[in-house]
Amino acid sequence: MDDRTLIRDTIRTVTDWPTPGVQFRDITPLLQSPRVFRVLIDQFVHRYFGLQASAVAGLDARGFIIGSVLAYELGIGFVPIRKKGKLPYATVAESYELEYGSATVEIHTDAVEPGARVLLIDDLIATGGTMMAGKRLLERLGATVIEGAAIVDLPELGGAAKLRAAGLSLFTLVSFDGH
Repeated sequence: MDDRTLIRDTIRTVTDWPTPGVQFRDITPLLQSPRVFRVLIDQFVHRYFGLQASAVAGLDARGFIIGSVLAYELGIGFVPIRKKGKLPYATVAESYELEYGSATVEIHTDAVEPGARVLLIDDLIATGGTMMAGKRLLERLGATVIEGAAIVDLPELGGAAKLRAAGLSLFTLVSFDGH
């Protein structure tokens, strides 16, 4: 079995969560297996090693898990992009639409230097709203988002296409049709 198949087969699908009709793709089984977690992280490390990124920005909350480990492995800093009201210092905010609601994310105003080259990572791309909001926040601080990355793409929801149409290079490991 190849690495991407292993990752895809380890993701759990939870039906009708958080709302009826949603097929939630749960990555926690990936994290529970030391072997699969290493395979997962290695996929991103191999992709981004030598890319000259300044930092990895992770989207709240599962993007923190993958993003912080990736930043550590690449020897660069990690920047959290948090849900509104969770950061203690001066912030800038961006609101966006989710598959089943709306939300706002924030970043510290000093999180990245102008000209920084940042990788933006989350666990999953559905409608693309969270990643687009993170991209906009980083760009407002003067950073260049060199690529967005996620474990899972849900192409039926159109998020990856929307992000690419906005000029964001995108890398995902697996996709699931039907949400």
